[in-house]
This record gives sequence, structure tokens and C-alpha cells, in this order.
Amino acid sequence: MERCPCGSGRDYAACCGPYISGAAKAPTAEALMRSRYSAYAKGAVDYIVATCTKDEEDGIDVEATRRWSEKSTWLGLQVHRSEKGGAADTEGLVEFTATYVLDGLREEHREIAAFVKKDGAWLYAEGEVVPRTVIREGPKVGRNDPCPCGSGKKYKKCCGADRP
Repeated sequence: MERCPCGSGRDYAACCGPYISGAAKAPTAEALMRSRYSAYAKGAVDYIVATCTKDEEDGIDVEATRRWSEKSTWLGLQVHRSEKGGAADTEGLVEFTATYVLDGLREEHREIAAFVKKDGAWLYAEGEVVPRTVIREGPKVGRNDPCPCGSGKKYKKCCGADRP
């Protein structure tokens, strides 16, 4: 049994699998958002495109999305909150963080996503990325300080040479 990438703890075939395969429609905005994360993790980019509103779909670079989906290692999904988006609603919001590794860098994508229900199907309408603060772990390296790479040169003559 394969666990679902969305983090529900359920089996993929009983969780997001039926939505991605087209056997069922996601009953809530959160279920659609979770299935979209699973689709990224599985490389099912056609599902990502199919579950967008027409306006959002027109802005998708499908091949770039496919490369990003396939090159990334998907580490997990955390849902922070859901507003509306139930079976009886026609709109909803889901705030989430998707964590992945791309080109050796661990990334966290936090977003407040808006969903709409059209003809009985939930669709991703738009998203607002939540900015994050980057906190430096160590002290700032000055231009005249020794380069942290260990070369023995000043930072400005070594790794900092390309910086203004």
C-alpha cells in the first residue's frame, strides 16, 4: 500500500488517486488542493492544468511546470487553515505550505489559494504567495573579512567578487 503524498496518512488509492485518475471529483476545496499537491508529487501535470479555472489555465507554462514537478523531491504538505470550501459551498480558501527539494535546495512554498466550484467541480482560481523572512544563521561577512570558503583571500577578492 502506497501512502498518499498529501500527508493525510491514507492510502493513495483511497485518497487523492481517484481524483487524479478522473474516477471521482474532489468533494471540497481542501481535498482538491491536497490532490493537486499529490499530482505535483506524482508528475500528473495534466491534472494540475485540468483543475484550474480558464483564466489560471491560460497562464500555465505546462512544460516548465512538468520539469519542476519531475525534478523536485516532494517532502510534504501542511494545511494551515481552510475557510469555506465545503461540499455545499461555491468558493473557499486554503492556506498551505508545500515543501520540496529542487537542485539541492530545500524550498517551502506557502500560499493562500482561492478555489471556486463550477458545474459541481472544484477548481483552483488563484493564489497569493505568503512572503517569508529569511534569517541569516551566522554573522554577516564584510568585504574585507576573510572569505568563509577558506581560500585565505579577502571576501571581496574571492566569493564576493561578483557582488556590488
